[in-house]
Amino acid sequence: MLQERTMLQDWCLLSDEQQIALSRQALSQALRSVVVQAECLAYAIETGDLDDRGGPEALRLFAQLVRQAGRAEEAGGHA
Repeated sequence: MLQERTMLQDWCLLSDEQQIALSRQALSQALRSVVVQAECLAYAIETGDLDDRGGPEALRLFAQLVRQAGRAEEAGGHA
């Protein structure tokens, strides 16, 4: 609990620009993580390591949508 309060206090000490930059960086990392997981799942389905319950192509489509959303976010637009 103390650590959470310290982190919140530290966050509040950051300027709005710093908070936005850190938030965007975290979002970008999250997007990359989701893309990698979708690609890994698609590969596992293709190689037979996981049962095909929707197909690797659906996962790749999802990964592409996430990539496009990330590019739009980096460009300052909306997905």
